[in-house]
Amino acid sequence: MKHGLFLPIFDELAEPRVVASIAADAEAAGWDGVFVWDHIDYRAPVEGIADPWVTLAAMAMTTESVRLGPMITPLPRRRPLKVAREVVSLDRLSSGRVVLGVGIGGDNSGELTHTGEETDDRIRGAMLDEGLQLLRDAWTGQPLDHQGEHYLAEDMFIRPTPLQDRLPVWVAVRYGNAKPLRRAARHDGVFPIDIDSPDKLAETLEALERPDRPFDVAVGAQDESDPRPYEAVGATWWMRGFSPYDITEDEVRGVLSAGPQR
Repeated sequence: MKHGLFLPIFDELAEPRVVASIAADAEAAGWDGVFVWDHIDYRAPVEGIADPWVTLAAMAMTTESVRLGPMITPLPRRRPLKVAREVVSLDRLSSGRVVLGVGIGGDNSGELTHTGEETDDRIRGAMLDEGLQLLRDAWTGQPLDHQGEHYLAEDMFIRPTPLQDRLPVWVAVRYGNAKPLRRAARHDGVFPIDIDSPDKLAETLEALERPDRPFDVAVGAQDESDPRPYEAVGATWWMRGFSPYDITEDEVRGVLSAGPQR
């Protein structure tokens, strides 16, 4: 099992220099990855929110080996081809260390409503599937000819291409929802949300048809839970999370300095 820090880049962590320093220290302490939330709004008392792509670029410049990426970016809220270029640039900047986490996003804080985004889960799911296909096509470096229901991309291409032969995409799923599991199986990993026990993870993975290629299962907690029971039922990554409310640099440094629980 690999171990990553899963950081809400809010308030004290809304400073890219701070998170870049944390990422460097996490690498030195033996962590395998550092991943960041992607939001443009959040519930009170959160006030400061950093941009994930700028923060990840700063992290790439202070580290050499840890995996990096947004966990997760709500792709239906973004233009897929802009994301395709951002991911390629970050992958090349980090020498091929990017993992892209994706999902449909949610509107719990009004984040979608306040910005005029689509709020219907089924429509966002269709947008996510179409957007993911666009990303995969764009990363080949070949000219695009896409006229989909939600996105248009004709006579253009994305170059340079990612350094990784197959840039890993992890798909977020909520416990009890089967359709995202089928989506995840078409990609490179699954990030189950609302999993608070090894039994729930095992139940989720029973419904997952894994592809015949490397495939990750990332799960975690915001406390000192023992990751080993989750590893025993199929987890390949443990994501040590933190509450988004009143998060402090000292809190994160206290966890990272202790090192991962192996």
